[in-house]
Amino acid sequence: MDSRRCPHLLLPLLFLAALLAPPPSEATAAPAGVIRLRTSGKAGAAACAAPPPDPAVYDRPVIGIVSHPGDGAGGRISNTTVTSYIAASYVKFIEAGGARVIPIIYNEPEEHLLERLSLVNGVLFTGGSAKRGLYFETIKKVFQYVLDKNDAGEQFPLFAQCLGFELVGMIVSLTLTSSRKSAPAVLSCNSINTAPTFLWAGLNALILADPCMAGGSDSITEQPNLVPNSGPLTCLLFIWVKYGISPRRLQENDALSSFFKILTTSPDENGKVYVSTVQAHKYTITCTQWHPEKAIFEWRNPVIPHSEDAVQVLTMLVSYL
Repeated sequence: MDSRRCPHLLLPLLFLAALLAPPPSEATAAPAGVIRLRTSGKAGAAACAAPPPDPAVYDRPVIGIVSHPGDGAGGRISNTTVTSYIAASYVKFIEAGGARVIPIIYNEPEEHLLERLSLVNGVLFTGGSAKRGLYFETIKKVFQYVLDKNDAGEQFPLFAQCLGFELVGMIVSLTLTSSRKSAPAVLSCNSINTAPTFLWAGLNALILADPCMAGGSDSITEQPNLVPNSGPLTCLLFIWVKYGISPRRLQENDALSSFFKILTTSPDENGKVYVSTVQAHKYTITCTQWHPEKAIFEWRNPVIPHSEDAVQVLTMLVSYL
């Protein structure tokens, strides 16, 4: 019978040949844990074996992003009071740093909130407009969870942007301040739709303050600038701010000054200087009044900078975070 017409008859012969074939010699067999790549040259490339993973290092981070009330489209998609959303640019921002995202729905039952927090390695508070009600209460619970994790010796970072910065500042001042006299004075800012100049490029200090990011160095002067333009950062970062706090007011507030250090300040369109980046003294908490995610992932607003330097600032920051 013609085997070309009945190719299935060849299968038993192929299996038999495989069984009778001699095992590969020790010289050609790949050691356990080593992958040999096919090469087109006469001699294969040297084998490359990755060391076994260190169980003390977790290289699959998951970040929780707290959803914001609304549909993200001004009610055009849904105008119900239970709707919430997370802008895609925040998710892409986290993923650009090599992490995955779990949504933390702000109005879910507390047991669901705690369950989701138990699955993540850090949290992001987004920008927005909701400053009270259930959303604020949820932000407070998550913030306390971050503090508890860090107090227990587990590194659990929080990155708060824009509204998130404002809410964290409110929580810190309300929690640590017993007198109304120490309450922070809010500065009305006109930095809407702008990409202003930073008065102090403290982002290098932010990135290099972490020994892991600085290669173990204790001195940031030993490292090259990771952020472009060692002088003022002009038109690199997008800011959409109505309210802020001046450096002087923050320093005069015992609660805020004992919790945060100022990394950058910025002027609004009228020359009022406000704090634009802070970092906690004790905790892995960083807050910004600017939006690093927009330089790569948002294109609707023509003011958003998309230059090479603006993109580099984002990539360096997300790698740090």
